[in-house]
Amino acid sequence: MTMDPLAPLLALADIAPAVERARERVDEAMRHRALRRHGGQVAAEVSLRSAVASAALEGYAHERETVRAGTVTEPVLQGALRVAGALPGLTELWPKAPRQALAKLHVLAARNVVTEDELGRPVADPVVGARLDGLAGLVAGGTKVPPLVLAAVVHGELLNLRPFAGPSGVVARAAARLVLMSRGFDPRGLVAVDVGHREREPEYVGAAGAFATGTPDGLRSWLRHYMSAVEVGADQLTVIGDEILAAA
Repeated sequence: MTMDPLAPLLALADIAPAVERARERVDEAMRHRALRRHGGQVAAEVSLRSAVASAALEGYAHERETVRAGTVTEPVLQGALRVAGALPGLTELWPKAPRQALAKLHVLAARNVVTEDELGRPVADPVVGARLDGLAGLVAGGTKVPPLVLAAVVHGELLNLRPFAGPSGVVARAAARLVLMSRGFDPRGLVAVDVGHREREPEYVGAAGAFATGTPDGLRSWLRHYMSAVEVGADQLTVIGDEILAAA
């Protein structure tokens, strides 16, 4: 029997308990009363906040309320909004054809940022291509680790590879959310993980750099950060639910 290539990650110190804590925090947030009657409104708000956070992590920070008012035309932010809105429609494609889904995400994220010829096309580097193929194999059923672990690996690897021109980080963060959505962990896209990355941005940047080393300590640092960001995202869901109930 071939060993699961990601299984050793769960044996790293503190990682299995961190994954369990994050899962429990999400489960608790998913029981919020606002989701019974206002689920669509909650999902829309999570999508907005996630897009604003992802654009900010790419270096394009904008005030949320200004974005909500529709007055921000900056291309990276607009791309992040398009990506966030497209995720529910890509959940079926993602596990079947991950590279095709990534290309679609890049077209949405990078329109008006890179040239037409670059849209949806990975950089012409055989090493990048081989690693994308390996990542696609994991997404398409090559691992049985919990969705949170696979999402963290997909995110970290795409951040490290930067396989697309322009706002490749927006694609990486969206791909990680697609893992959680397509694997049934967060089917409606309610966990604002990107808000967690934004709130812990110095740690996010440092841990992503640590992941790129490929060492056990580097991988552990990234996984711990990712689980912390998921917990923040779950807390954000609770905050949004409370706000919507208060306004109802």
